[in-house]
Amino acid sequence: MIKLKEKFISLYHKMVGENATPEYIARGWAIGMFWGCICPFGLQLIFSIPTSFILKGSKIGATLGTFITNHFSIFVIYPLQCYIGSLILANGLTYSSIKAAMGKVINEQSYSALLECGTDLLMSFFAGGVILTLIMTPITYFGVKFIVKAYRQRKMKEKIAGQ
Repeated sequence: MIKLKEKFISLYHKMVGENATPEYIARGWAIGMFWGCICPFGLQLIFSIPTSFILKGSKIGATLGTFITNHFSIFVIYPLQCYIGSLILANGLTYSSIKAAMGKVINEQSYSALLECGTDLLMSFFAGGVILTLIMTPITYFGVKFIVKAYRQRKMKEKIAGQ
């Protein structure tokens, strides 16, 4: 538990300590979140980094933002994402069938296993990813922007008070 707290503190300092505008930092994190939600694990950085150059966002944020899907969270996020997508597409997939199929993909961590899941599951994955992206990307942008601004205001007040 202590290591997890240390990791969050380290992540926080990387976010707020970047020498750039809050908008630039937030844009990078939102780009990372976008690709982290919509793209299968392992491909996110291939898209995230170039997108951060094109949209002029933080490369650090674009990299770290993709970590919404990691070796621990995909066991929850991917089946839920597929289930939401299956509800949208009304393709009749059940949560248990999705969890079983995605379990194989997650355990093998191969794209061939993902392709073996079938068209309905793949379409559900991407449809659910779009919904997750539409929710998480703006939350990430405005949340990171708020955190960076609040941190900098607090540091400025501390600096003024110390003089």
